[in-house]
Amino acid sequence: MARGFSTTTTTTSGAASMLPWLGLALIVLIADQFTKILILGYYQYGDSTYVAPFFNIVRAHNTGAAFSFLAAASGWQRWLFTGIALAAVVFILYLLRSHAHQKLFAFALACILGGAIGNVVDRLLHGYVVDFLQFHWGNRWYFPAFNIADAGITIGAACLVLDELLRVRRTR
Repeated sequence: MARGFSTTTTTTSGAASMLPWLGLALIVLIADQFTKILILGYYQYGDSTYVAPFFNIVRAHNTGAAFSFLAAASGWQRWLFTGIALAAVVFILYLLRSHAHQKLFAFALACILGGAIGNVVDRLLHGYVVDFLQFHWGNRWYFPAFNIADAGITIGAACLVLDELLRVRRTR
């Protein structure tokens, strides 16, 4: 089924069909905030715990966006990224209301929604995003630390790509 913007009016059943997806977004948000509370409570900035040869728990702060983009800016980026995320939240809610029946698409949006809100909460409370999951290869290559919200956003983005590939395949 194509995902275009239609002129039909969404009824209250559209809002009700959003509830499972809003519930999923809430689960992502709660898991994200709970794990960040644990990290903030038990780790000082820069502390690290070896878990496996490829994985550490580390407390890191990111004042920028993905991969610390604009992290060295003077502070204005906090409000820019908060504004962008809030605009995305509004747009995602609109899309969820319109397309809640499309399971993979709605799942993707819900994951992104929960992650976006989780990182906005961090920016508003702390001025930075708390990151703590660190994957690495030996002691030479380290992937930038991230959090549950980032994982939700990444899973959601991957599902959006998959949903589009499947949609294109169905139309052929």
